Amino acid sequence: MDIQPVIQNSIQPIIVAICFCVGYILKHTKNNNVDNKYIPLVVGVFGVMINVWQNNWVLTPEILLGGLVSGLASTGIWEAVRNTTGIK
Repeated sequence: MDIQPVIQNSIQPIIVAICFCVGYILKHTKNNNVDNKYIPLVVGVFGVMINVWQNNWVLTPEILLGGLVSGLASTGIWEAVRNTTGIK
């Protein structure tokens, strides 16, 4: 079984965008109490929560995977933007 199509079909752009914004806010807020190494964990859990909420509070493996992959994709997008533009 090839895992790449499963992950690609699980990503939900709206959750990625919301988690990207949450991660950006966590990273750039003054007096930040969240260490940078925990931001992927926070956005991953937040992505799962949003996906469960979108699906009427039903938790299935597909919903869990979709939320987690979408949340973590926002971290990957941030790293890609940071590496290509040089911003911090």
